[in-house]
Amino acid sequence: MSASGPRGSQGSQGSQGSQGPRRRAIIAAIPVAAGLAACTSSRPAQPEVLDFFTEHQAAVVEAATARIAPGPADDPAEAGHPGAREAGVTGYIDTILGALDDQDIFAGGPWSNRHTSGPDLMARFTPLDPVARIAWRKRIITWQDQYARGISQLDKLAGGDFTKKSPDRQDKILAAKSVSEFTSLLFEHTIEGLYASPEYGGNRDLAGWKEIGFPGDVQPRGYSADEVERSDGHDPLGHGNTGVVADVLKLLGAL
Repeated sequence: MSASGPRGSQGSQGSQGSQGPRRRAIIAAIPVAAGLAACTSSRPAQPEVLDFFTEHQAAVVEAATARIAPGPADDPAEAGHPGAREAGVTGYIDTILGALDDQDIFAGGPWSNRHTSGPDLMARFTPLDPVARIAWRKRIITWQDQYARGISQLDKLAGGDFTKKSPDRQDKILAAKSVSEFTSLLFEHTIEGLYASPEYGGNRDLAGWKEIGFPGDVQPRGYSADEVERSDGHDPLGHGNTGVVADVLKLLGAL
């Protein structure tokens, strides 16, 4: 999954009124997020201990991801809708960046204990082969550098501390051309942290899955014939929510 700078900018501006679609409409337009994110992350997070970020860096990332995917504490209009803070996205990203010496990149399986009794087999991560480990180490080092520089740039544009600025000002900073590459990466990781399997450290209390009506892995229970025929839950892009569809189409037409 990727997101261009302009796409991220449109999302940041959308909640401010008539300038564009709300961020949640943009997030709802990514139906493959839950499945894709489960293939691009690392081991479970330990939220009380930071693996890579300093406390200030973590605070900046939390503030920035909360502008990309706001929750009730960030936007009154999001009451009842969990965002990046509620899903623990910052801990998820910190875990990715701190996974240099770990072989725990891909969850095992084939299923967890969410729909059956017994152990959570998803929590038993699959060791990487030597070549894959080298590739992931290179990828993570690149991300570490991007985050260190990106957070510094956000603070610089804020005149000192990004977290001290108003939500409107934070939105404008994230939409700046000079940080578009970092905002794009932050967008990708925010979506992953919202919708990845919780074994990867995000999607706290299944907040992201509950929001989109996704049941998660259901093996070995599987689906009954009746369940295959009907929706698993609320479809944010269904006919019952034409406002979201209209917003997304408006966004796509503006790109």
